[in-house]
Amino acid sequence: MNSATTPDPRAGRAATLVMACLGVFVAYLPVTTVSASLPVIQRALHASTAQLSWVSDAFVLPMAALILTTGVLGDVHGRKKVFQAGMACCVLGAAISLCSGSVQALWAGQAASGIGAAALLPSTLALISHAVPDHRERGRFIGFWAMSLLASLAVGPLIAGLLLEHVAWRWIFLLPIPVAAAALAAAAFRLPDSRAPHGRRLDWPGQLTAAVAVTALVYGVIEGGADGFGEPAVVTALVLGAVAAAAFVVVELRSDSPMLDPQLFRSPAFTATALVAMVSFLGLIGFFFVLSLYFGLVQHLTTLQAGLRLVLVSGTSLLVGLPVGRLMHRVSPRVLITSGLLLVAAAMLAMTGVDADTGYLSLAWRLVLLGLGMGAVLTPMTASAVSAVPFHLAGMAAAGNNAFRQVGAALGPAVLGALLTTRALDALPGHLAGLPGTPQILDTAQAQGLGAVAALDLGPATGPALGALGEAFLDGMHLCLLVSAALALLAALACALLLRPAAPPAPAAAPARERQLDRSA
Repeated sequence: MNSATTPDPRAGRAATLVMACLGVFVAYLPVTTVSASLPVIQRALHASTAQLSWVSDAFVLPMAALILTTGVLGDVHGRKKVFQAGMACCVLGAAISLCSGSVQALWAGQAASGIGAAALLPSTLALISHAVPDHRERGRFIGFWAMSLLASLAVGPLIAGLLLEHVAWRWIFLLPIPVAAAALAAAAFRLPDSRAPHGRRLDWPGQLTAAVAVTALVYGVIEGGADGFGEPAVVTALVLGAVAAAAFVVVELRSDSPMLDPQLFRSPAFTATALVAMVSFLGLIGFFFVLSLYFGLVQHLTTLQAGLRLVLVSGTSLLVGLPVGRLMHRVSPRVLITSGLLLVAAAMLAMTGVDADTGYLSLAWRLVLLGLGMGAVLTPMTASAVSAVPFHLAGMAAAGNNAFRQVGAALGPAVLGALLTTRALDALPGHLAGLPGTPQILDTAQAQGLGAVAALDLGPATGPALGALGEAFLDGMHLCLLVSAALALLAALACALLLRPAAPPAPAAAPARERQLDRSA
């Protein structure tokens, strides 16, 4: 199979970069746009905390489950076609969400957008990897790609806040439609195509087992947090997820054309960056989920006020990312990523000091510190994953790194939402002790979640009942932050031990199964 439809892999690099940046911007725009709007969506649709978790996970779950498959589709049929299909799905998903009138319709729209994002993320990175074969120059291009990802995370809360000041919450889904439509039109004429330099085919057993594993695991975590982890359906889902994950490993080891070649994990650098990708996005997306609820349920802020605080994280990451991309040629990625993860852990620990009365400035430095850490992690993490393997496996490595990132993003709201709900419900009776209406509040919280309690007529925001609700929520949030800090420290340790400098991998002339990844980074 030919390696590309364009004879010169360096041709059309500017168009490739622009399209790739637009693609990742559209793919990630729903993440923080929706996160910042969760309190408003919860009130409008009368959603429980578990249903609200699915608003986020309906997007990231299909992204995580399908991202490896779309990477293979791009390798086989052309990354340009997969890019265009992804943009079309994003338009469709945004249109469904824009017209939704129930939480179930919103889930459907988010799922369609997630499928589109699953197509965009590996195709955009693989297009860059093909257009820029030199690993040092490729790192600079991937830096721009990562900055576009962070830009979408940064502007999402501001877009949501500005729109919700004047129009209904559904209009937060409008922006992706014209942006994706314009990118579709431009890609038809300007985007060069590419394919894998070695023959590949779809790995249906691998796809099936991966999708079942991710879906069952996330479902079990979300529903376990809502109904209890001893429920038969939850236990069944978690067991099914574990069995499917084991089956995926066996299937990939035996496959002649694996969706995710296990030999990739012979590279310590790829293994380290996969772990960092999963843990960092579990913490980041889960943190956005919890923090947006904190702003709405505890501090009673408007969406715009919450957006102005959330943007401190992604905005700082955006500002830091570009100089970090340049530093990659002078400072070891291991130093950058490990230092960034330590800053993330420090920021999470510092966030445990916030309460209902924490002001903007006191919160701001903590969020900026988190943004500094994430900005130091994202670009070198992605570039190291792609550069850690031979050139002919760059597309698979990009898809694999994105898959681990999205598994983390799917687990973030699920894991932290479950921890938050469980701890807050356990703490709520103690905070409500002696207050009138306690039985009604506890029954509502157990049946419908904390958001439903906030919708009850409990008096002013500064009253004792809502104050007790806020204190219970803070107990849950502080537990989430401690867990996130511990995960960041674990990822920092793995990075320090596994990420080693190595010579850049040379282009390969043999199929992937005939090569061993004996390079470490």
